[in-house]
Amino acid sequence: MVSGFLGTLTTEERTLLHLLDHQLPENNWEAPMELTQAGISAAVHVQRKHVPRTLKRLEEQAFLNTTSRHVPGARQRRRVYSLTSEGRERAQSILKRVQSTSVQNNGQTVMLDSLLSGSQNTLETLAHIDEHLVVHSEPVLSPVSHPEGSASLDAQAGEALVRRLFARAWQDGRITKDEQLLLNEVVDFLGMHPDRVRRLSNEARREIDVPPPEEIYLDMLRQALVDGVIHEEEEVLLRTVQIAFDIDTKTHQRILQQALQQPYRTPELEAYRSVLRTALIDGVITEDESAMLETLRKETKITDQEHAMLIAELQDGIEG
Repeated sequence: MVSGFLGTLTTEERTLLHLLDHQLPENNWEAPMELTQAGISAAVHVQRKHVPRTLKRLEEQAFLNTTSRHVPGARQRRRVYSLTSEGRERAQSILKRVQSTSVQNNGQTVMLDSLLSGSQNTLETLAHIDEHLVVHSEPVLSPVSHPEGSASLDAQAGEALVRRLFARAWQDGRITKDEQLLLNEVVDFLGMHPDRVRRLSNEARREIDVPPPEEIYLDMLRQALVDGVIHEEEEVLLRTVQIAFDIDTKTHQRILQQALQQPYRTPELEAYRSVLRTALIDGVITEDESAMLETLRKETKITDQEHAMLIAELQDGIEG
């Protein structure tokens, strides 16, 4: 779930605006990370899981071109995306609609066009506007590709996974080379900023309860299966984790079956899911709804990870 003004735009609309700002260099064998699935995922504030489906829909509408380029820091060529002439036209129409929106900035009513005129990153500018159309000096929402700031509820599931992986790695007081390689694979897949990763690592070091490998692997499978499909890149990442955690084929099948089954929900969790679904009907969680949900989580002892997973599940149903 994406909060603030950005939440009023669909994932497809945010993707088009992002690619309008970040165009593929011509006659160049390299492409910026922003044009990869990881870069798009971070910029539009959704789990990497949902990006392939969004891109496929845009390709079916002839809005996108796809090619492979070398990306700085990557070990192999990556698939990158750019707008077709039709896609650019569609993105510009979305931008024009956004520019005509009036917002409150320092107590005055202004058109968004005045805030966006000097901006090179439309989504980052819009991230400073809340659901009441009030402009803030600090972003309401920050992509995981940024070092600091609150990530979207959808992206927090990825942060929770990285934190748990670090907790496991730190259990003996040090991170081995193999563990670091695995962590690098995961954070690269998510498009996460190194400073944000370091913060998660430090938070994990302070954790006392270290999750067992099978539990982490189960979490990864459940997140991958949110839409019922494990995509090719997810299979590669899961295989890497499977090898790193020494999970054999029989154990993998057992955990996979567990992940495929509808997870048991306590009456409290089921009630919370129902309230959350109601809050998401209009696509935006208001400040009042957010405060109510936070109170309910405290009273029912629902964890942030459970909350993030429910958000991902319900959001997937809404956008599907």
